[in-house]
Amino acid sequence: MKNWKNHLLVLILVVVAEAIGVMKFKFGPGTIVLLPMLYALIMGVFLSPKFLKVVNDKDMKDAGSLITISLMLLMARYGTTIGPTLPTIIKSSPALILQEFGNLGTVFIGVPLAVMLGLKRETIGAAHSIAREPNIALISDIYGLDGEEGQGVMGVYISGTVIGTVFFGLLASFFAAYTPLHPYSLAMASGVGSASMMTAAVGSLSAMYPEMQETLTAFGAASNMLSGLDGLYMCLWLSLPATEWLYKRCYRLKYGVEAPKVKQRSKSNPSKGV
Repeated sequence: MKNWKNHLLVLILVVVAEAIGVMKFKFGPGTIVLLPMLYALIMGVFLSPKFLKVVNDKDMKDAGSLITISLMLLMARYGTTIGPTLPTIIKSSPALILQEFGNLGTVFIGVPLAVMLGLKRETIGAAHSIAREPNIALISDIYGLDGEEGQGVMGVYISGTVIGTVFFGLLASFFAAYTPLHPYSLAMASGVGSASMMTAAVGSLSAMYPEMQETLTAFGAASNMLSGLDGLYMCLWLSLPATEWLYKRCYRLKYGVEAPKVKQRSKSNPSKGV
């Protein structure tokens, strides 16, 4: 209770968001589902120093330190849904593990696009993954968050937090309505390492397939948990080196010169960025 104002504001936002409840809109054969967490997120944005100035920079820094704890509670809740469907999840384990190769998709699509838009070393942090908490830690350890790579990963992290929840909810509904993909596969695909994005996508799928709600939630939660476990190693050993390699080639194609070499963060002086 060090910062009582933050706790009070969170309580008010949660009460208001829950009072609004889940809103569903028909979109062709699909359904757009807006969850209370989205309302809380939007209201929180407007309380920031850039808008209504209800909170200051110190309040935001204090709140940021609680994100991991809050997500632990959410994932503990999802963990209770995994147990009853564990046999089904075990049968699908190869698919859950192989989906981590999807990290490479962000590299081969994101890097050329970022370089074309004029980004430099920010491309490395922005396009090596979907930039959630483990990826921020990885970039911070290798390059430092005060460098260009750190700016890139933080930019995508913030954009994903604000836009990603809505995008994932819409994307899940679209694919469920217009493609032959099974709802279970879509639930697996929603577990990219972000609890909020996964919740939005599974919420949309559950609204369309209420009879599958428990299994969909279990698949999404299990997939998200595995993404947090092996996704970091996938980024470290595959996607980050691939990002560096592709960035250098895209940079040469665009500017006609070799990309400037940047030293990685010094292990002997971890406080110094690049």
